[in-house]
Amino acid sequence: MNYPATPEIIDSSNRLLLNMYSRTCAAGGRSAVRNVLDLLARFRSSTRTISTVLLLVIALAGCAGNDEQDTLVKDVSEAYQKAELAMSNGNYRRAIQIFEALQARFPFSDLSKQIDLELMYAYYKSGQKERTIESSEQFLRENPTHERVDYAIYIQALAHFEPDPGVLERIFRKSTDARPPTDGEQAFSLFSRLVQRYPASEYAPDARQRMVYLKNRLAAYENSVARFYIKTGAYVAALNRLKTAIEKYNGADSNVETLELMIVCYDGLGMTELANDTRRILAENSNATANR
Repeated sequence: MNYPATPEIIDSSNRLLLNMYSRTCAAGGRSAVRNVLDLLARFRSSTRTISTVLLLVIALAGCAGNDEQDTLVKDVSEAYQKAELAMSNGNYRRAIQIFEALQARFPFSDLSKQIDLELMYAYYKSGQKERTIESSEQFLRENPTHERVDYAIYIQALAHFEPDPGVLERIFRKSTDARPPTDGEQAFSLFSRLVQRYPASEYAPDARQRMVYLKNRLAAYENSVARFYIKTGAYVAALNRLKTAIEKYNGADSNVETLELMIVCYDGLGMTELANDTRRILAENSNATANR
């Protein structure tokens, strides 16, 4: 995840790097090199690639002892490049091992935040749902104003998202409406949070599309539960589920069926006026749809 740098930030970072370079060479020792590493991490988002940062680390470490330089190269440059290569090859398990080792080695540097983001993605791609949710939640809690908060919300929402029917539903072509949408409400809530707080985010368009799917899925499930209650004569319980479908998932494909089921419930309860009002709303919606 590389982000473009503005000339102002680059110039500022170059001046600071030159000052740190002279101080490091003058002071020597591991602690000075670590200071430079932390500074470089701070300007992680202003460099074009991670390779640029790593090369600067190596160059600045050159005035320290050979052992110190080898350690920095091994821990930062080689390790990070190996992790990125593993990610690009789909070897997420290996990438996770390396990123977790780097995270443990430099837990308080600004570079650790970028590693946190990399780990979220690796956890998600490797199917580790709980670790994805846990790491993204921790990042959001500890970095509420970070520039990549939208990404952390998006990854957490994806971890809760269940896009496809299960194996048995696909084989026997059964509807998934009666099956509870696992974590569907949480995913919908997170995608909604992303879209509302960060409408210009690059992840917002995809989030909106997934919200449409989830809205239809969740509303259809509410209708399914309501039909069960209607069969048992529990009209009040059915109405509660149907009102949720209309109010919370308004605009879903199954909203017409929701209104029809509400009419059945009102008739069953002898609430003729509410039943007629619902019939009128259903007719108006049907006419509006026909005129589009």
